[in-house]
Amino acid sequence: MPIEPLAVGVCSWSLQVTSIPELKDFLDRLGVDVVQIACGDPHHASWAEGEEMPKAAFAAGFRLSGAMLGFPGEDYTTPETIQNTGGFGNPATRVERLERLKWALDRTLALGLADLTMHAGFLPEPGEPDRKPFLDTLGKVSQLAADKGVTVAFETGQETADLLRRTLDDLKCANLKVNFDPANMLLYDKGDPIRAVEILGPDIRSVHVKDAIVTKVPGTWGEEAPLGKGQVDIARFLKTLQQVGYCGPLCIEREVGSQQQRFDDIAHGIRFVRECLAAA
Repeated sequence: MPIEPLAVGVCSWSLQVTSIPELKDFLDRLGVDVVQIACGDPHHASWAEGEEMPKAAFAAGFRLSGAMLGFPGEDYTTPETIQNTGGFGNPATRVERLERLKWALDRTLALGLADLTMHAGFLPEPGEPDRKPFLDTLGKVSQLAADKGVTVAFETGQETADLLRRTLDDLKCANLKVNFDPANMLLYDKGDPIRAVEILGPDIRSVHVKDAIVTKVPGTWGEEAPLGKGQVDIARFLKTLQQVGYCGPLCIEREVGSQQQRFDDIAHGIRFVRECLAAA
């Protein structure tokens, strides 16, 4: 089913669900039917339905905006641990993660989707020795996805918007895009999220709506916050997205707190985003 421009949805992993009926129940209670869904990887979620998850998702009747992949072994304890373990950053895990990507691409197609989101890993700066091998790996990601007719969107935050812009321009791969998360820019201390939207605008394929407070101690995490209670300026963020021509869904993400607290914060977030859109 088509998804109207700027439809408000949620990220399945934020609700810490383990089955499609549980996800459907949460969505019904939240009053939304748009969801970006975890493939079923160890980091974001494991589904009780196993390989039957896509079939169950179709039967549930909600609308899927895209799939999300996390890799086994990714460690988000600190910015340093995820730099060492995230995405395709570690040369020693690139081959096995490309194999995992192949599985995720098939899962994406099984879900009837053509969009897959993931963290690429911390991108090397121009001139750093690993930049070419890293970009060669991302080129393989593009080719594997293109062979399946899938667009891959790299989630923001682990690099500055300028570095991601430069990397996309260097790669010149039409099916590599951006999943924009404004809070991640603050959590990783990588710059102003509003400016980042302006830099990356033409390539923003999907969006996580999340809020945060920037860290006061370099090298440590910032603090995630309920929508409107952090430093993103969500109303301005949504307005800027529209100014750069974004018309995809707005999937609310919440990654801290108990399941009930997350549900309550997401319910607040849905109301808040809709109020911001109505006032724009």
